[in-house]
Amino acid sequence: MPMNFTQRIKTFLPFLQWWEMVTPETLKRDFMAGLTGAIIVLPQGIAFATIAGLPPEYGLYTAMVTPIIAALFGSSRHLISGPTTAISIVVFSSISRYAEPGSPEFIQMALTLTFIAGAYEFGFGLARLGTLVNFVSHTVVVGFTAGAAILIATSQVKHVLGVHIPRGESFANTWLDIFHNIGDINWYVFIIAMTTLVTAILVRKISPKLPHLLIALVVGSLVALVLGAAEHGVTLVPQIPSHLPPLSKPDLSLSTIQELAPEAFAVALLALIEAVSISRAVATKSHQMIDSNQEFIGQGLSNMVGSFFSSYAGSGSFTRSGINYTAGAVTPMSAIFAAVLLMLIVLLIAPLTAYIPVAAMGGVILLVAWNLIEFHQIKVLVKASAAETGILLTTFFATLFLELEFAIYMGVLLSLVIFLNRTSHPDIVTLAPDRDNAKSKLINIETKPVAQCPQIKILRIDMSIYFGSVNHIEAKLMDISEKQGIKHILLVLSGVNFIDVAGAEMLVHQAHSLQEKGGNLYFCGMKAKVWQFMAQGGFIREIGPAQFFETKPEAIAGIYTRLDKQRCETCVTRIFRECLEPDKDKP
Repeated sequence: MPMNFTQRIKTFLPFLQWWEMVTPETLKRDFMAGLTGAIIVLPQGIAFATIAGLPPEYGLYTAMVTPIIAALFGSSRHLISGPTTAISIVVFSSISRYAEPGSPEFIQMALTLTFIAGAYEFGFGLARLGTLVNFVSHTVVVGFTAGAAILIATSQVKHVLGVHIPRGESFANTWLDIFHNIGDINWYVFIIAMTTLVTAILVRKISPKLPHLLIALVVGSLVALVLGAAEHGVTLVPQIPSHLPPLSKPDLSLSTIQELAPEAFAVALLALIEAVSISRAVATKSHQMIDSNQEFIGQGLSNMVGSFFSSYAGSGSFTRSGINYTAGAVTPMSAIFAAVLLMLIVLLIAPLTAYIPVAAMGGVILLVAWNLIEFHQIKVLVKASAAETGILLTTFFATLFLELEFAIYMGVLLSLVIFLNRTSHPDIVTLAPDRDNAKSKLINIETKPVAQCPQIKILRIDMSIYFGSVNHIEAKLMDISEKQGIKHILLVLSGVNFIDVAGAEMLVHQAHSLQEKGGNLYFCGMKAKVWQFMAQGGFIREIGPAQFFETKPEAIAGIYTRLDKQRCETCVTRIFRECLEPDKDKP
């Protein structure tokens, strides 16, 4: 049915769909969830901006602007967008080759990168490409995330040990520099960092509901104050300006867009994978349907708008989204409350950030990096499959030793290769009647070794027949006809959802080949969509309408009349009911 005016408006303004759910009770629950989120994102925003090579306040600006736009135009009721670790490190890797981290040029390029990435995301959403993220395997995401976690930890070691490491060093060179400078450790810095790290771990273990990162930063700052940090070379975080996100202007010149377009595509791809994966994960608990295309649009708009309000590239946060749901959030108002409350908190306590040691931030970021690694998933993948383990390790080491955006592209390519490899080798199951069953049900001969007819081979194909799987299926059919000498082959296509022209032409060729040998290729259980394609393309006419049956019993009964009766008379298997009752036409 065509959409009416109200439905069309709700499609363009998705927040009107959930606004009807808002009540005084939901507002109360969303406010409390938002307050929890605002407290949690305060230290995270500062940490993530540091990882991205930006001044600390930019992480908070991103946490103020991005969640509001994403909540209004996305589809998830619980997803919290904003700065994330993986996106932050890709931003740093992408921009640091062009400008000095923290410099005005670096900031403007980061904002430009954010706008272009948002435009990509928005365009993908309008083009209805939401299903694209389904083609990136979870193994690739796990491998990339683990590699990014190691890179994040590596980038913070100099702040934790107090040793000098030149900016822009590669992963391997950074650890070589650390090894050579190990004797220059500033123990005051190290004590502050470890105190912060241990405090965060203990607080989370004692009470997971407490803002463990915020408490750890406070403890780290107090320890620095007691030790007289300023007198012992301990650097402090620059004071965060106590104002709302200022207006900004990305550089949208053609030359800059061309320069950053490849890196922005990698950022967009990773951000979409994060956002949709997280929203779906939370939706399995909240029993909500997620519209991936709308989520693309929401993420794209949040980054495009955010780039004009001093926000760098953001995406969905697993930690904050999970806590948001656990805290009792009902509608996206919780994300909006979290952003507004963060603004109020920054206006009130921004001057206090000048007492946070960089070493304490380093300790917090080490814990954030550790939490990124999905040890349980890695263990499962290693046990489950050697192929998946290979993909995991390839993505992991590519992330460590190659450019991050290239590692993302490699991960996507690997995912597509996995998909094509699996679909190009569909399961072809050999079936035969189970004479122990009263209805002689056809069963897989690998599950129970039953006798087979020497003249008929019954095969069930459990995947699509398309250009990628043609060679595999054709080789199986030729092996049966040429090596096994069987001229009558019945294909059960109940598990086939799609056939393309290459697949249909292969079936026609095999049918003609068997016809020349005095046999034929038969079909049953074909789905309506597949039948329609075969009929419209003229493939059924080429093979012969008499070779197509609706059910397996009908097919067996029809094929039986075409067998070599002399061989039937001497056959000892007699597995079909037609063999025992040759005078009857039907089983």
